[in-house]
Amino acid sequence: MDGKHNISIDNFYDVIVIGGGPAGLSAALYLARARYRVLVIEKDHFGGQITITAEVVNYPGIHKISGKELTETMRQQAQNFGAEFLLAEAKSLSIKNDIKTVHTEHGDYNCFGVLLATGAHPRTVGFKGEKEHKGHGVAYCATCDGEFFTGKDVFVIGGGFAAAEESVFLTKFARQVTILIRGDDFSCAKSVADHARNHEKIKVLTNTTVEEVAGNGGLHYIRYKNNVTGKITEFRAENNETFGVFVFAGYAPSTDLVKDIADLSEHGYIITDNHQKTSVDGLYAAGDVCIKPLRQIVTAVSDGALAATELEKYASAMREKTGRYPKAPAPISDSVPSTKTASASEASSNVSSSNELFTPDMKAQLDAVFARMEQPLLLKLYLGNDTVSSELEDYMQTLASLTDKLSVEIADRQNKNGDAPCVRTCLSNGTETGLAFHGVPGGHEFTAFVLGLYNTAGPGQTLDSTLNEKISSIS
Repeated sequence: MDGKHNISIDNFYDVIVIGGGPAGLSAALYLARARYRVLVIEKDHFGGQITITAEVVNYPGIHKISGKELTETMRQQAQNFGAEFLLAEAKSLSIKNDIKTVHTEHGDYNCFGVLLATGAHPRTVGFKGEKEHKGHGVAYCATCDGEFFTGKDVFVIGGGFAAAEESVFLTKFARQVTILIRGDDFSCAKSVADHARNHEKIKVLTNTTVEEVAGNGGLHYIRYKNNVTGKITEFRAENNETFGVFVFAGYAPSTDLVKDIADLSEHGYIITDNHQKTSVDGLYAAGDVCIKPLRQIVTAVSDGALAATELEKYASAMREKTGRYPKAPAPISDSVPSTKTASASEASSNVSSSNELFTPDMKAQLDAVFARMEQPLLLKLYLGNDTVSSELEDYMQTLASLTDKLSVEIADRQNKNGDAPCVRTCLSNGTETGLAFHGVPGGHEFTAFVLGLYNTAGPGQTLDSTLNEKISSIS
């Protein structure tokens, strides 16, 4: 059984991508452009870890850009082809049947194929200032950030293979590299350790731990301690110069969702074949969550593109096998916003102006929807004295301020009918259309809400020919 009789067409996709970093965004772009319906679920923020990087200078074809700008461009590209986005945490997977389910904190979403692109995060050490200066002096990737410390001092924390090898790499840029090892020697192969130990630009300090880093606009101070002698060393860069601290304590892949489902390596990374397929049919993986020798944006997007093209074939085969067809994605000019606008709490705290609640990109999409509405609508609000009611009122007033096709009326501020907070969609004469929403629509719910307004005001959406045939065949 695939539970198909309980599946909502609105929550049914060809592919669901879990993880909104470069790998997931690239996969979404390829899938949506090929006219497959795809949903990207991300629990934190779209873009992944690279968004904390101020400058990306090694992505082919782009001279210099921030990580946030680069991945936001990727997200917009995917959205332009109809990819949908949801900010939510994926809690578990039901993946044994033809139609799979991703269980999230905001409900269940169904699909033929799942792409895991949850990434891997570098392990932190925990010294004071590490978190605050991450991406601003404290780094975890020599290939990514080494060049930013050209002609400066660099400290490396760690004594394993990565620390030894990356320290040698950093000598291409740094004036001097100081390796701080917690134990009494390197823990990697002697040949690799000796290469670092004997380098003229590298100094090795064993039995040493970092206690604190500090600075303003970069690192200007580091304090470390010899755990045998108890000696404290404080280093301050001269002439207000900054320096770098690179932490190589290993990576932790985010594979909790599939640890009891798919095959993992001894270090917890997901095992895939040359086409990014895992040990489970319909489950693919891309990016840093996989076993790979180089963890860079360019390799992540490559994984995502390859996985997407394989998932296209898989989804096509499953359509034919099951006879089920998700909605076709609509290009941006014909669709409603598919990204999360604001959470319920953000709706009340950030709604002092429409510019704060809706980005220019969202407003452009909303304008396209409003322009095609054939008649104005009245939004009747049923409110109580609670915070969510206030949020809903602010939210609807802000939405209505963007167009003359919407107006707002407070129908009940005392919750006499006991259904507050609620917004009911009416024709301009007050006649209810039957469309109502309880609470504050955010994220995927907002998409559905605006789509409902569009359909209510006309002309509505054209039915897919296959779906239309199936409807006509019902006696």
